[in-house]
Amino acid sequence: MRLTVLMLFACPGAACALEPKDVFVVANKNSADSKDVAAHYLKVRKVPNGNLVELDLPAGEDISRADYDSKLLGPLRQALKDKKADVKVLLAVYGVPLRVGAQQPTESEAAELKKLRAEIDALRKEVADLEKADPKDDAKIKATRAKIEPLQNKSKLLSRAESTASVDSELMALWLDKYPLDRWIINPMNWQAPDAARKEGAGKFVMTCRLDGPTPAIAKRLVDDAVEVEKDGLKGKVYFDARGIKLDPKADPGGTGYGGYDESFREAAKLLKDGGLDVTLDDKQDLFKPGTCPDAALYAGWYSHANFIDCCKYTKGAVAWHLASSEATTLRNDKSKVWCPNLLKAGVAATIGPVAEPYTIGFPKPAEFFGFLGTGKYTLVETYAKTVYFASWMGVLVGDPLYTPFAKNPVVKEDDIKVSPAGLAALDLEHAELAEF
Repeated sequence: MRLTVLMLFACPGAACALEPKDVFVVANKNSADSKDVAAHYLKVRKVPNGNLVELDLPAGEDISRADYDSKLLGPLRQALKDKKADVKVLLAVYGVPLRVGAQQPTESEAAELKKLRAEIDALRKEVADLEKADPKDDAKIKATRAKIEPLQNKSKLLSRAESTASVDSELMALWLDKYPLDRWIINPMNWQAPDAARKEGAGKFVMTCRLDGPTPAIAKRLVDDAVEVEKDGLKGKVYFDARGIKLDPKADPGGTGYGGYDESFREAAKLLKDGGLDVTLDDKQDLFKPGTCPDAALYAGWYSHANFIDCCKYTKGAVAWHLASSEATTLRNDKSKVWCPNLLKAGVAATIGPVAEPYTIGFPKPAEFFGFLGTGKYTLVETYAKTVYFASWMGVLVGDPLYTPFAKNPVVKEDDIKVSPAGLAALDLEHAELAEF
C-alpha cells in the first residue's frame, strides 16, 4: 500500500467549528442546473458568493484523467491559489463529474502489458488442454494455474485499473502536488492518524462532499432538509443490518475484513442504544424486508449488491448508507438499482457510497461514523473525514457538508467512541486485510 504525508486536522475548541465561509462550492459552468443548485446552496447556507468556482467541465458523471487534470484540478487550484488557508471544504454540486477515469499506461507499460496478456492466454490454454487430457495430471494443472495469478496481478498494476477514483476523494488531496495514482493514499484527517505525521503534511488536504442526486430538485432538498432538521434535531429510529459474521482477531487483527465490519455494526447499535435511541439490530444473514423499518432516522447495512431494498420509511434529515461495492456508480440515473440514488429518492438527506470496487476498508467503520455524528459536535463532512481511511480512492459523501443532525440533541459522548472493533490493536493500514466484495 502507499503512504503519503499527513496533515494536522484536529484543532481545539469551538474556534475550529466549520462555518459557511469555510465551504467552497464547485459547479459546472456549462450546466444551468449545476449553477442553480450552487446558487441555492450559497443562498440557504449564506456562503459568500466569492466561494463559488464555476469550471468548464464535460457533461455526465465521468471525466477522463486528462480532463480531470486540465479542466478540473488545474483550474480549481488556480482559482483558489490565493485562498489556500481558507479552503476547508470543497462541495461539488449536481453537474460536476462523479468519477475520474484510470491513468493510461505509458508506451513501455503498454508493450509489457501486451506480452503479459499473451503469456496469460497461453497458460490458460495450457490449463484447458491439461483438463482434457486422459489421464489428467492434477499436480501439473495446479502448478500451471499457480503461474497465472502473479501475471494477472502484474497486468492489473500495469493497466492502471485501480487508478480510477471518485472526483471528491481525489480532490481531498487538493494541494498535494504528486502522488501515486494506483489505489489510494492514506487520509490524513482520519482520527487515528499519528500527530507527527499530521503535522508533516499540514495544509495539503481538504474535506469534500457533494450535493447531487437523480434530479437537481433532490440535490437542493438535501440542504433544505438539513437546515430544517437542525432547528430541533434529528428524530426517529435507528436500524442496523448486520450479517452475523463473527470477528476472528487472529485472522483479521485490524478488523478490516468482513468480521471486523460486521462487529462494528453491532458496536454501532450498542453505542446509539446506550445513548437513548430506539435501535433495531438485525444480526442475521437475511436483510430487512421491504417496508419493515418505519420512522428511520439512521440506517446502515450490507450486503445487497446493486440491488436496493426499500426497507425503510425515512424521517426528514435521515442519514443512511449501504455497505457494498457499487452503490455510487451513479447518482443521477433514476432507473439504476444501486443504493445511493435510490436512498436519495426515498428521502434521505445524506448517504455514502463507492464509485467502483472499494474493498470493505473503503468505508468508514459504522461505530466510528455514527459515533462521531451522534456527538453533535461534528458536521457531516467532518464526521466522514474523521472516519474514512483513504483519499484518492472510491468513496463519495452526498449531503450538505455543514449538516449537524445531533447538535441540539447529542446521543453519544465522544469519550465513549473507541477504535472499532473494540479491543484490537491500532489499525495498521499498511497491512490491513483487503476484503473484496
